[in-house]
Amino acid sequence: MNPTHEVFNQPAPLVDVNLFSANRAMQAALKFNAPGLDTAPLHALGAVVGSGGMQLHARLANVHTPQLKTHSRFGQRIDQVEFHPSYHALMTEAVAAGLHGAAWGSPHPNPLPEGEGVNSGSLSACSDLLPLPLGEGRGEGSPNPHLLRAAGFMLFTELEPSILCPISMSYAVAPALRDNAAIHADWESGLTSRAYDPALKPWHQKAGLTMGMGMTEKQGGSDVRANTTRAEPAGTDAWGQRFSVTGHKWFFSAPMCDAFLILAQTASGLSCLFLPRVLPDGSMNQLFIQRLKDKLGNKANASSEVEFVGASAWLVGEEGRGIPQILAMGTMTRLDCALGTSGLMRQALSIALNHTAQRKAFGKALIDQPLMKNVLADLALESEAATALALRLARSFDRPNDAHEQVMNRLLTPVAKFWICKRGSHFAQEAMECLGGNGYVEEGGEGVMARIYREMPLNSIWEGAGNIMAIDLLRALRKADAAAALAHELAPAKGMHPALDRLAAQLPIRVEEMATEMEARRLAQDVALAVQAALLAQTAPPAVFSAFCDSRIGGEWGHSFGSLGAGVDFDAILERARPS
Repeated sequence: MNPTHEVFNQPAPLVDVNLFSANRAMQAALKFNAPGLDTAPLHALGAVVGSGGMQLHARLANVHTPQLKTHSRFGQRIDQVEFHPSYHALMTEAVAAGLHGAAWGSPHPNPLPEGEGVNSGSLSACSDLLPLPLGEGRGEGSPNPHLLRAAGFMLFTELEPSILCPISMSYAVAPALRDNAAIHADWESGLTSRAYDPALKPWHQKAGLTMGMGMTEKQGGSDVRANTTRAEPAGTDAWGQRFSVTGHKWFFSAPMCDAFLILAQTASGLSCLFLPRVLPDGSMNQLFIQRLKDKLGNKANASSEVEFVGASAWLVGEEGRGIPQILAMGTMTRLDCALGTSGLMRQALSIALNHTAQRKAFGKALIDQPLMKNVLADLALESEAATALALRLARSFDRPNDAHEQVMNRLLTPVAKFWICKRGSHFAQEAMECLGGNGYVEEGGEGVMARIYREMPLNSIWEGAGNIMAIDLLRALRKADAAAALAHELAPAKGMHPALDRLAAQLPIRVEEMATEMEARRLAQDVALAVQAALLAQTAPPAVFSAFCDSRIGGEWGHSFGSLGAGVDFDAILERARPS
């Protein structure tokens, strides 16, 4: 049988590309924030997450979504979530790279009993590609572990973002355990281990551990003070004050984690409690999974609703002081929201550039068509600015004793989370449009774009939506010398662009005078744009910096991507952004 036509003018997918080596914006931002940083682990990770084998795992983990098994075939209550092997392969790589705990502790995994666990070789299809653990470098601990881990988190997000939920939560909650010395002593090595162990067993029988959080309830949402879950004293033991917890959690992501930090009402008020899935004696805790959430995106990750019926939990920190502890953990997960959206932007841009460089229409490649060139360059500006801001925020986590860095941490956490995540959905839609109908389908290499589009709204909603971030910015402005710190941050770019100079001169005044919530979103936007511009002045070529300032700050821009002025050096911007 003869074919009716020849298939041509269909671009080859973006596969087997080192995502770090191809990302000039990330390399420049890392060099700026940590000169001399050893990026060997990122080169290794970039090869893994850009490989065809791992891309296949990412697709399969989203096609074959988690399944809840409430009971065994014998009728016993088991409350377990069953994952496709590709999910475990992705988790193996993320944990091996140290994305969950390398910033906090030992770079070496716990010993694993022979023949047990995922790292025995049963699941990972890329065991020969395991990257150097982030934070180790060439055998020594990195002086910038949070920045290095942030870059790795962004790279992994380009491959598959949803499995990073338990990774991000483990990163955020681990340091909070220091407020219960006994639990921290028992769990620290497992939480920093590079061995992924999904078995539902007591902590002391496992090669590696992960943790989650349980805050949100039906009636409260972001208002966690409205929580109704109650905790009654149940004695003391080696881990300190023990409680019996009864209640529910409306969003309880990654319920197969080994333990969770939850909020519950005690006699002294809302308190932070440590609740393990399996108790120290090997019995199952009284945590019951009611159902898994049917979400728009984030398909590979299991998000659930759970009930506690006399579940055992231990106090972490001071009773009645759960809110401050949760806010501290929220700061780190909000960092990951900004990092994650930045990574998704980069991947969407790379796919769009790869497609338009190969696809031809009207006699030449799409990327050479003037309007397409404008759209792609505009997306490239947005992506590089997001990368610069997210990694600048990550730097502040490595400098806890620097007064300026800590003020910027408080300012930039809500700003970066608000602005970068807000831009994500619009960005993904425009990048998808660059592929036309090919971008809208779910299959094949370009089907990744549909997955990115469905994933984008999550980071804007999770860990506090836009209004919460704007209010948090107002809280940060009332502390320390926020105006002076912001002026200091913007000073290196003074005199480099008139529009930026005008904005930089106004912002400290607006910061000092800001007293109403009505304008808080606009202030968050303008602080983000000013800081992004100042960073690009120090990390990006003049073509990128000037086009960003002209468009985002100077007003030479429309209300959609692809409306840059004709004087922009489009070719220089696109050459910098190309993923090859």
